[in-house]
This record gives sequence, structure tokens and C-alpha cells, in this order.
Amino acid sequence: MSDHKTMTLTLNVWRQKGPKDPGKFETYTAKNITEHHSFLEMIDVVNEDLIKSGKEPIVFDHDCREGICGMCSQVVNGVPHGGQERTTVCQLHMRKFKDGDTIFIEPWRATAFPIIKDLVVDRSAYDTIIQAGGYTSCHTGGVPDGNAVLIPKPEADYAMDAAECIGCGACAAACPNSSAMLFTSAKVAQMAALPQGKAEAGVRVKAMVEAMQECGFGNCSNHYECQAACPKGINVKFIAKLNREYLKAQF
Repeated sequence: MSDHKTMTLTLNVWRQKGPKDPGKFETYTAKNITEHHSFLEMIDVVNEDLIKSGKEPIVFDHDCREGICGMCSQVVNGVPHGGQERTTVCQLHMRKFKDGDTIFIEPWRATAFPIIKDLVVDRSAYDTIIQAGGYTSCHTGGVPDGNAVLIPKPEADYAMDAAECIGCGACAAACPNSSAMLFTSAKVAQMAALPQGKAEAGVRVKAMVEAMQECGFGNCSNHYECQAACPKGINVKFIAKLNREYLKAQF
């Protein structure tokens, strides 16, 4: 039965003690892995073996393991989140690999995301962008009040498509310029399309773009790697929306 088949894999994992320490790849063997293990569960198995042998386990970030929180930020074989379409690392399963495979696992690679330890990076730069203007300061009332504001279905759908962004950082990690334009544009677009967000639209977009630049993110040069790596399929059309909103705010 397939339930009893196991795989043995070679892992090349980036190990780094801290932000200022030099890092390097270390090689481990993952044994007794089944196709039913998730990718993070596979690392759990490896860590159990490391702990039993008195070695320090691989440090990685995770929380929901349901593709909701975006904390499982890892580059697998050179691609953020592993390259499976619209899939976070925690949703990646070992049935996508085969016995004997060699897997490279790294943290996000972006100046604005300094490595804390091993596979964990500091993604607080995204929080800084949100704090700069990713909110509405007007009182919008409760659910009945919100329902009283009539919004055309296409605009509501557009805003929800943008709001699907979970802020994982894959877009910046995939971009050759380490640009946060896709993330920032999604947060700008979701509110710029709705009545409650239009009052502060100009102030918001200027503040968020400024914060993005101050955090050390690069600019967009239309490589489209961000959209390809995004686990929620956020479309680059929102970057065009961000540019339009920014130009409107200037005049």
C-alpha cells in the first residue's frame, strides 16, 4: 500500500546564527518521509532526529499551517514557497517530491528582510508600510452601517481580490529588485476602490510608497516574478493601480 512507502531525501538547509553572522548550507538526511507529510512536517521529522542526536534543530517560522498567515517564508529549490501555484510552504506536500531528491531550503533573500536565524527573517518592514497608511481612520460603524453603503459588485470583487494578500513577503523575495510593489499596491488598491477608503486615498498612497522606499525595497521593473510566486495569486494590475493613485496624489 502507498501508505507504507517512505522516502529518503537530502536537504541542503541554510543555517545562520544571527543577522550579523555568516551563514552557510548544511546537509541533512530526511528519513522515513511519506507522501502524506507536509513540507513543514518533513522538517519537523528532521528536527526530531537532530534533537535526539544532540544537535540544534533547524529554526523556521510557522503558525497556521493552513496557508492563511504567511509566516512559513522559505525559498525551496530557488523559488519562494516552492513553486507550486497558489501554494504556501505549509501547503506544500511531499507527494510533490520523490525518493532520492535533493532539496535546497533558504530564507527570503531581501535587504529589507534581515535574517534572524536560519530560515526566519524579520518581515516587520511590511508592518511599517501598513502603519504608514494601510488603514482608514474614519468611523465606519458596524456591519449594518457597512451594508447600507451600496458598492457595485465589480468594485467589491476588485477590492476583495486585492485584500486576499496575506503579506508573506514572497513577492519581494522573488523580485530581482526586492520590490514590495505588489504587496503595497494590494493594500492601496483594496481601499482605493471602496467609498470608505477614498477620503484618505492621496495621503495613504504617498505615505505607504515613502515607507516602502525608506525600508529599503527596490522598485518594480516588470519582471512579474512577484505574481508568479504569490501564494494568493495577487495580480500585477494592482501595481498599475498604485502608480495611478500615486500620480493622482501628486496633482
